[in-house]
Amino acid sequence: MPLERTRGIRTASGTRRFVRDFKLNKYLYLMMVPVLAYYAIFHYAPMYGALIAFKEYSPMKGIMGSEWVGFQHFQDFFSSYYFWRILKNTVVISCFSLIFEFPAPIILALLINEVRSKMFKRVAQTITYMPYFISMVVICGIITDFTNADGIINRFFMLFGYDGQAMLQKPELFRPIYILSEIWQRVGWESIIYIAALMAIDQEQYEAARMDGASRWKQIFHITLPGIMPTIAIMLILRMGNLLNVGFEKIILLYNPVTYETADVISSFVYRKGLLEFGWSYSSAVGLFNSVINLMLLITANYVSRRVNESSLW
Repeated sequence: MPLERTRGIRTASGTRRFVRDFKLNKYLYLMMVPVLAYYAIFHYAPMYGALIAFKEYSPMKGIMGSEWVGFQHFQDFFSSYYFWRILKNTVVISCFSLIFEFPAPIILALLINEVRSKMFKRVAQTITYMPYFISMVVICGIITDFTNADGIINRFFMLFGYDGQAMLQKPELFRPIYILSEIWQRVGWESIIYIAALMAIDQEQYEAARMDGASRWKQIFHITLPGIMPTIAIMLILRMGNLLNVGFEKIILLYNPVTYETADVISSFVYRKGLLEFGWSYSSAVGLFNSVINLMLLITANYVSRRVNESSLW
């Protein structure tokens, strides 16, 4: 049978299967429309604006009418004093988040899973979820008040010889404060997916392990962790894809010119250059550079995960 005819048969067969599935699940397909429209309008359509990274954008001339400058803004960024500083800060904060923040919800989910009291589980989950739903402005206000010269955390460390200066005025303390506050704010919410993965593990495996005399530690290492490893791998791939996307909201609410040395990251730099200094083309070039690096990290992490444990996004 000719190859073209074979492909035609497969295409027709696939179309018939899709039509039949659409008739059976038409309401589920309709529920997808708002989600697809959201991503098309707010994520894919704005990608057209990335052209201004290669132009000297002027609002009066528009995107197409602005002068084409090629890679000039990228060259200016790579040769500037700020390039290595913000790249270093972004990588350091991202790596610290990956090392300390990523395992935290996994550990919390494992601890909650080992608790036998259902009431204690619900109370613990509610308490750890709550910080995630507090406004970022309020969270940063709490952090600022607690770490001020007369804040409760500052007063506590003064008992051990701390000099009493506001902690957010010290560049060397910004990163630890940021990472610890991120863990406190997100650990409960991010543990939900791991708790769900734990509930999907076959309980008969635990019964068989207990009959064989396995301790709780052995059950965790030989049943629980392997059971949620595919979920961990997928979440790690997604985290790697956003490794350099340190959220600027919390950064700009906590940092100040004194701490730029260790606190200024790519996203906060783009915010200052684009919105405060009106360098739209320059900030777009920096943001595009950040997105390309994140895409490369995502593809690499997906490839490595697929080769190591056969879990991947595609």
